[in-house]
Amino acid sequence: MAKNNTKKEPNEKTSKFEITLNDEQKKAKTLILENVIGILHGKAGSGKTLLACQIALDGLFKKQFKKIVVTRPTVSKEDIGFLPGTIREKLDPWIQPIYQNFYTLLGKERRNMVQQWLDDGTIEILPVSFMRGVTFTDACIIVDEAQNITDEQMEMITTRIGLGSKMIICGDISQVDLKHKSDSGFKFICECAKLIPGMINIELLENHRHPIVDYLVDAYSRKNK
Repeated sequence: MAKNNTKKEPNEKTSKFEITLNDEQKKAKTLILENVIGILHGKAGSGKTLLACQIALDGLFKKQFKKIVVTRPTVSKEDIGFLPGTIREKLDPWIQPIYQNFYTLLGKERRNMVQQWLDDGTIEILPVSFMRGVTFTDACIIVDEAQNITDEQMEMITTRIGLGSKMIICGDISQVDLKHKSDSGFKFICECAKLIPGMINIELLENHRHPIVDYLVDAYSRKNK
């Protein structure tokens, strides 16, 4: 039997999610949808990436966006260029948390939709270095782990946004893994949100993981002061 390669278009009827946003996330989502660039910051477990993925998928289902673009810094001693495979395969170790959020939101029965969208380009995975010179139109761009993006990279990424697009930047300034923490461009982009129309900076406070995470985060915060 011939394989059916018909592309399934996203539609609003399939936009029901397995995870319901809490009040804090719903308010944050409203603010993000009212702005061009939304910054989500908060401690580990506050649901930043999950919310970004929900907004992106919801916009795709409702045809507010034609595609989702995901980028995430590869903070590693091993150069990504030496890893085998395609760009997507090279980035897989770093992008897995994004995939898991997509799978969680869509549920087991619709998990194959993510793979299909990856295959047809509806979801595009791009290394930070590959974003130079690109303009994204009618897209939702998710910039994850943004605390590990330098000032120069952040300027390059944020200026890629085109008409009809929205960018969601997720980060936690307390989790900078760069060799020189001062190189992080996350703090500056958060400050920009106070001055530039169309930008919003939102802190998420509620913990979505096990309650013990709150105690661990507080303990390490005191230790690192």
